[in-house]
Amino acid sequence: MRRGQSGINCLLAIDKPVGMSSHDVVNRVRRALGERRVGHAGTLDPAASGVLVVGVGQGTRLMGMLTQDSKAYEARIAFGRETDTDDAEGSVVREAAPPERASDAGYASGVLSSLEGEVDQVPPAYSAISVGGRRSYQRARSGEKVELPARRVTIESARLLGVEDGGRVWHCRFDVSKGTYIRSIARDLGRSLGSAAHLCGLRRVSSGTVGIERCVTIDEIEASGREGVTSHMLDPVSALDLPVRPIDEDEYADAMCGKPLSSLGLVLDEGQRVALVHRGSVVGVWHLEGGRLRCDANFPDGISGVGR
Repeated sequence: MRRGQSGINCLLAIDKPVGMSSHDVVNRVRRALGERRVGHAGTLDPAASGVLVVGVGQGTRLMGMLTQDSKAYEARIAFGRETDTDDAEGSVVREAAPPERASDAGYASGVLSSLEGEVDQVPPAYSAISVGGRRSYQRARSGEKVELPARRVTIESARLLGVEDGGRVWHCRFDVSKGTYIRSIARDLGRSLGSAAHLCGLRRVSSGTVGIERCVTIDEIEASGREGVTSHMLDPVSALDLPVRPIDEDEYADAMCGKPLSSLGLVLDEGQRVALVHRGSVVGVWHLEGGRLRCDANFPDGISGVGR
């Protein structure tokens, strides 16, 4: 085994705490497990908490394959002030009184439900979107005026969870498509109501098929270490949201050489992916082509956790 490799190949769901960057989480998992190959999917800002999927060992190769088309967040939107970052970390750029009926839960629920559907959303200037080879937030921090083009996103559901601070804060839940900025929803909501608003709290409660109930804390990972990490593994098949093609010893040998396999009676569309499972681990992600399964990626060591 190479130096810096633990022999652990899996996915973990971490409940990222406020104040820690996604990269901070990766570094702590590396130290806890003695594994340099650690990565994450779906970055969370330091001010946000919640679901962060982490790949360990060969699990890092699944980061671009995970089903993360939909995400869910619990958010707190504060009325009265708009900031340059669209959250509580930024400088105030505009102030306006909260909506007159902001404390009315029925009114708030109706306003939120009207946001549902496809919308053209302008991302925050302070975002990681690349503009001319530089991150948008880098340009904004250097004093440049950043104007990002609108993107089509979907707000699948927008629900009120509660009204706080006399109507100055709405506690909401948003189920949205990948690429949707909750900060932008807060900013635009304030403007649409003739007020000003910013995001003052954010917690991701699901990312694709992975919900907050599957998460462990970084402290739990550090306490369990390499010996106890098995109890925290995600099922990679569930996270990938793929049908399973079990393979035997002979097929495993063929698969590792990239030889096409039978679909074994699976009803698949052309191009549809499947997870190859051998001895309780995912050893490949393949797709249907011309009636046979062909390789997208193989994981010879196997990504553990199937059935967990």
